[in-house]
Amino acid sequence: MHTIWKGSISFGLVTIPIKLYAATEDKDIKFRSLHKKCKTPIKYEKICPICNEELTNDNLVKGYEYVKGKFVILSEEEMKELKEEYEEKSIKIIDFVNLDDIDPIYFNRSYFIGPNDNGTRAYALLREALVNSKRIGIAEITIRSKRHLAIVRVYHDGLLMETIHYPDEVRNVSDVPNIPEQIEINNKELDTAMLLIDQLTTDFDPSKYTDDYRTALMELIEEKVNTDETTTVDDIPRTNVVDLMSALQASIDRTKQQPQSTTPANNKGTTKTKQRTSRKKVTS
Repeated sequence: MHTIWKGSISFGLVTIPIKLYAATEDKDIKFRSLHKKCKTPIKYEKICPICNEELTNDNLVKGYEYVKGKFVILSEEEMKELKEEYEEKSIKIIDFVNLDDIDPIYFNRSYFIGPNDNGTRAYALLREALVNSKRIGIAEITIRSKRHLAIVRVYHDGLLMETIHYPDEVRNVSDVPNIPEQIEINNKELDTAMLLIDQLTTDFDPSKYTDDYRTALMELIEEKVNTDETTTVDDIPRTNVVDLMSALQASIDRTKQQPQSTTPANNKGTTKTKQRTSRKKVTS
């Protein structure tokens, strides 16, 4: 399992060296967009719409749009300074609470916590303390330059960290349109609904739930592979054909716009003098 973060957990004066591992993975089937005509994967380029130039990361800066069309620019040095100030390699537990006190809407992403070198005993101590107290830890951590609120809890025989949203990241349900107010419900209707819930109530077994659509999609893909319904893409040339053609066309257009010179070769100096004089008159 790939380590994505190394640091420590601290609560009070106790510090535990640990490693983080992604506890979940995205199983979505990803597709690439191909040109319908030649089946070549298309490129997504960063192009300035004003300068009509293709850009690299060296040409880009960070900008925050505080009102429409107006930006505050942050330099790499400013971003780096803030990152160094707030990026601590520590999961700092600041409170202990009951898990039931946190609504699931706050939960974001899960990470397994494993002990690092010389951290096994302290790791086990925290695990047992959380089990006996029936509490979870509320912590703060910085991952990839983003500050997260998180919880630390026991999961089977190990520890699990789940990043959770800050309160201002959770939208207000009252903003949802057309939510009905208190409506008087017929007792017979309510009893029927409760009976249906009782009939469908069972112990939670995650293994019984599968993504039928993803399974069917993979079966369709495998069927096409087995029946050779595939396409092969030739090596994509590195030359930017679009830019090359644009440059060639621009050169042709520029040549067409230039008037054919009828001035004899021995009068070239006189012609250049007249051109400079003409430019001076225009600019004056």
